[in-house]
Amino acid sequence: MTNNLKKTPRPSEAKPKNDSKTKMTTVDDDNFEEAPTWAAVITILSFALHTPIGWFRDFLRYIGLEEKKTVIDPSPKDFVPLYQSFECFYTRNFYTRVRDAFNQPIASIAGPIIDVMERVSDDYNWTFRFTGRKIPAINMGSYNYLGFAENRGPCAEQAIRSIEQYGTTTGSTRQELGTQQYMKTLEEMMANFLGVEDCIAFGMGFATNALNIPAIMGEGDLILSDKLNHVSIILGARLSGAHIRTFNHNNMQDLEYQLREAIVHGQPRKFRPWKKILIIVEGVYSMEGSLCKLPEIVALKKKYKAYLYVDEAHSIGAVGSRGRGAVDYWNVDPKDIDIHMGTFTKSFGSVGGYIAGKKSLVDHIRIHSHSTCYSSSMSAPIAYQIISALNIITSRDGTDGGQKRIRQLARNVHYFRRQLVDMGFIVYGHRDSPVVPVMLFIPAKVGAVNREMLKRGCAVVTVGFPATKANESRIRFCLSASHTKEMLDYVLSVFDEVGYLTGLQCSKRNPQRRLVELNPEDYLED
Repeated sequence: MTNNLKKTPRPSEAKPKNDSKTKMTTVDDDNFEEAPTWAAVITILSFALHTPIGWFRDFLRYIGLEEKKTVIDPSPKDFVPLYQSFECFYTRNFYTRVRDAFNQPIASIAGPIIDVMERVSDDYNWTFRFTGRKIPAINMGSYNYLGFAENRGPCAEQAIRSIEQYGTTTGSTRQELGTQQYMKTLEEMMANFLGVEDCIAFGMGFATNALNIPAIMGEGDLILSDKLNHVSIILGARLSGAHIRTFNHNNMQDLEYQLREAIVHGQPRKFRPWKKILIIVEGVYSMEGSLCKLPEIVALKKKYKAYLYVDEAHSIGAVGSRGRGAVDYWNVDPKDIDIHMGTFTKSFGSVGGYIAGKKSLVDHIRIHSHSTCYSSSMSAPIAYQIISALNIITSRDGTDGGQKRIRQLARNVHYFRRQLVDMGFIVYGHRDSPVVPVMLFIPAKVGAVNREMLKRGCAVVTVGFPATKANESRIRFCLSASHTKEMLDYVLSVFDEVGYLTGLQCSKRNPQRRLVELNPEDYLED
């Protein structure tokens, strides 16, 4: 059996299907459309051309023939350089050139309409100054999935009242004097919402992964991580000291292969059995818009006696008929997930994250997590924003406002995705995912599309290398329950114009080149 496994090739990524006879109204997460040949060639040529030019300009700066227009290394003479040349190569030669299109500050709440601060640079996009003008724009780039990022309403009112009673901070960690009654209330409510025994909340979403994975994994353990997992998961896995192996995104054949290899061969060199094996996946992948195949992952986890860690940062509140994330969406028993993780920074319109599961697991984290030892506990307004949002989502406030928000988000997602695909764009992700990536491919389009959309009153997020593969630059729309149909129609019409100007409508599945007729009935729930 061992010899046969050694000869078994590792399963590769699932190839996208291309059935021209079927009208595609969306793109499932295993059915990504590949870049057209011309786009792939131009993208590769762009990097092949710009990289040597970048190195040549670095050489000219080094010998003094070109003025340094980026940050100057502050290290004194004879000190080791603070900035590594290779690590900053992309920043110096590409990022700063289009930095005006990234990190755009806003001067309003992160609701459906925002005020983007217009800024200009006098030093080649290294620093900026505010011109005094604010650009009103439709917000298509925030994770405000359920529309709770508001400065008025029940959530804001409850958060304000909590300051009067508790102040703005505890000034202490959870293990010292930082545990307030409202934190216990929040954790009990979250545990009931998720259908698990216990829950613990943290003040930072990123740290929930980065500082808690090391509390449960260590030397002699194995982590099987999806290749597209978030950097917080990657950092936490590295800090744990456990052995890390990756499997192809959402590829169950590859995951099973890795599990069998791990069980048969054991630890490298020692060949001893792994102390424990932990599979880590995300509910919704924030860059791809895909949903994990949770039922199949649970089946493999049970078959090979592994543990399962599910990061629901982008799925909790945003998917599922009751807003309970991927577990709810796939109708999986919450007890089949060993470690539930999520954040409050998106659907709840607040800050922080949580770990939930069995009481023994949560008690272990309370004692051993660096986050409970060293970071300040959650402040009252932050916690009461979450508590108020939970009351609305679960209808404890006596209204159906939470269900209305969940249904509204689903309608927005289906409508927006369907229109984009029918207009001829290459759209990634699952049909029910509120993260909607549209492929740009060519790096020069990253800044151009961002600027043109903002010029027309649409604030969007464009992403390129190294956050994505070199040939997979994209614009990432994030849908919200606070978006109206009129807003979405305007964004679609603007993106149709910008897409036509920049040559983005290159789908072979649906070669439509101009905006399709927007039928109001298409917006009705399926």
